[in-house]
Amino acid sequence: MKKMLAAACTLGLLLSACSSPAASQPKDDGKLHVLATTYPVYLFTTAVTEGVDNVEVSLLVNQQTSCLHDYTLTVSDMKAIEGADVIVMNGAGLEDFMDDALAASDAPVIDCSEGIDLLPALGHEGHDHDTEYDPHIWMSYENATRMLENIGTGLGNLDPEHDEDYYRNFDNANDAMGYDPDKLAALADQPLITFHDGFQYFAQATGLNLLKAIEEEEGAEASAAEIQEIVSLIREYDIPAIFTEVNGSDATAQAISRETGCQVYQLDMIMSGDGTGIQPYVDAMEKNMDTILEALG
Repeated sequence: MKKMLAAACTLGLLLSACSSPAASQPKDDGKLHVLATTYPVYLFTTAVTEGVDNVEVSLLVNQQTSCLHDYTLTVSDMKAIEGADVIVMNGAGLEDFMDDALAASDAPVIDCSEGIDLLPALGHEGHDHDTEYDPHIWMSYENATRMLENIGTGLGNLDPEHDEDYYRNFDNANDAMGYDPDKLAALADQPLITFHDGFQYFAQATGLNLLKAIEEEEGAEASAAEIQEIVSLIREYDIPAIFTEVNGSDATAQAISRETGCQVYQLDMIMSGDGTGIQPYVDAMEKNMDTILEALG
């Protein structure tokens, strides 16, 4: 299997090639050790690899957080990266925190964002980073399908012995999503205000009009001007509800609710969890749409 991996490093799909044998080497136990960087990527990777012999998938970051902008790799994270045969990442700038670790790793990398039309980043007031594109690509069913396909193609190229298994699992996972594009049709162009910048792809896919999105975290709360802007938008558009992220701060949203009378609901970015496979993703996305219908319908 190690020889197979070394040969596959030349593939154009992969972002990095195998390097010096002096670097830390993965475990030589006959298994293909696949490391998924974030929980959505982990769900898609476990869906594509379900039932495939000698493939082991692990998750790098599984924290109840709404944002990875300030995440710092731990010693155990570094060991996981060093021990991986393949690293599957979201791409689009979400894993900027591990650029140095990836550069030091000799594992090939599968970038799930390949072929996806990326939206410009909305901006992150209060953060010391500059992300060109919005990396929350999994919040669209169409993008999720492309991510699954990228994973299946990448693993099939690396592990041709199980190529058909990966593609069969991709088809099954894609079918299991069963997205109804008309579910939110009655809310087309409905104004949406979120207290997380990660719902841009979701809004685009569901036809909602994302008026304002604020990345609010501990120590980076909304400014007085932003609060006043949101209050004005709520009154101008007669918006009945605003939305926070399940792991994010809701202090400002609750204050705005008290001032305007609008309700506060939570949406899920699917950044952490205990499940595997495609179903946890499907359940979370369906719950988000049901929440939108309840709040705005």
